[in-house]
Amino acid sequence: MNLSNVVIILCRPEESRNVGAVCRAMANNGLKNLRIVGKKSDFDEERVRILAIHAASIWENAEFFDSITAASKDCVLCAGTTRRRGKKRGKLLLPEELAESVSPITQDGKIAVVFGNERTGLEEQELDECTMGVTIPSDEGFPSLNLSHAVQLVSYQIFRKSLEEKNKISAGYTPVTLERLDKTVTGIADNLQKIGFFKVTGRSDMEKFWTDVLSRAALSESEAQYIEKVFSKAAGLASKHAL
Repeated sequence: MNLSNVVIILCRPEESRNVGAVCRAMANNGLKNLRIVGKKSDFDEERVRILAIHAASIWENAEFFDSITAASKDCVLCAGTTRRRGKKRGKLLLPEELAESVSPITQDGKIAVVFGNERTGLEEQELDECTMGVTIPSDEGFPSLNLSHAVQLVSYQIFRKSLEEKNKISAGYTPVTLERLDKTVTGIADNLQKIGFFKVTGRSDMEKFWTDVLSRAALSESEAQYIEKVFSKAAGLASKHAL
């Protein structure tokens, strides 16, 4: 997931403070590209900045357009947020499903997520400008979401997907084998025995315990070495104090 290729589009927002809150929600989730269908002169800069707090740069770099079509013309797809299914939109994706589906696209292309006016949401003709729909489930008794909350929920799922992929990449180490782990466990047991932690008869149970726990942790080589040093140093210190 390339977050720099994720575009948030606000269509006809009315309240300047909501735009500021959207900026903050985007910043919370590593998103920076804000586009607004409307005119910049329609908004109160001070009110935007009050709610944006330290995310005012997103507002400063926001782009303004006359339509969703113009705002998303450089994007590969355009997802409109809605509670209305409609005949042309097919299945509405949940935010987490959207994040999953757009992830590979963002590697080389932009994707847009569109949020409608605070009072009316996206109107039918505006949804027709989008290529797919996404919906945020909410209670039927009070289904309307605050604009910034809606942006936060969708942005969070996109950010979470990016973290998931990042962790998979960063986890590209080779966990130690059980054969290598046996050396660590033997070292732990040797040092515990030196300080009289258990009798010789309890050693096998202790070794089994540490093997089970550490194998589930999928230790890297450096982690295994660090654990060995900790127990070795602890045994050495215990021996000095015993003299």
